[in-house]
Amino acid sequence: MITVRRSEDRGHANHGWLQSQHTFSFASYFDPNHMGFGPLRVINEDRVQGGQGFPTHGHRDMEIISYVIDGALEHKDTLGTGSVIVPGDVQRMSAGSGIRHSEYNHSPADTVHFLQIWIIPAKEGIRPSYEQKRFTAEEKTGQWRLVGSPDGRDGSVTIHQDVNLYAALVKSGDSIEHHTRPDRNLWVQVVRGGVSVNGKRLKAGDGAAIEDEDLIELVASTDSEVLLFDMTSRF
Repeated sequence: MITVRRSEDRGHANHGWLQSQHTFSFASYFDPNHMGFGPLRVINEDRVQGGQGFPTHGHRDMEIISYVIDGALEHKDTLGTGSVIVPGDVQRMSAGSGIRHSEYNHSPADTVHFLQIWIIPAKEGIRPSYEQKRFTAEEKTGQWRLVGSPDGRDGSVTIHQDVNLYAALVKSGDSIEHHTRPDRNLWVQVVRGGVSVNGKRLKAGDGAAIEDEDLIELVASTDSEVLLFDMTSRF
């Protein structure tokens, strides 16, 4: 079963310096029918103007993943971590027992466009931690590249939940498959381009919840970038 979440149906927040679209309920946007999908709690598509950003604020008990689409995002936290995240990077911050951080557009002029993803961890109160890794376009072209996993295998960042996160770049007309067990849940998020997933057409910003399937075939109608979450259905 595939349930499509259309880009235009997402929540929207306009803060002037920030344009944000919410796949699931977040902040002042509340929709009881879209509170998350399994442990996947937040997918926000954010565009932050040059020189602007989120001042230092706190989080607890959440796995937070930043995935930059265009531009550069500057991160600082109370662990002493300071980094700049650019396209190709995957950043994972485990808030655990408590962490404070800030996120700013690294450019004074250009917009930064990124996805902020929150995943509910399997265990509360873990030690806060930070991880950032780079994955080349060659690794992701024409195939699913594992970029996040519970055990950090194959060079992926470690997610403290039973979630495997994949990224792929698919050229127009090409297709890729993903095999899983029917007791797993999948979420596909189209970052850019347009694809069909088992015959369902999706465009940039669209997502799809997939249940009771053991195989998905993704076909690109134009050059596309896609994320795939393969996660526990026992949540």
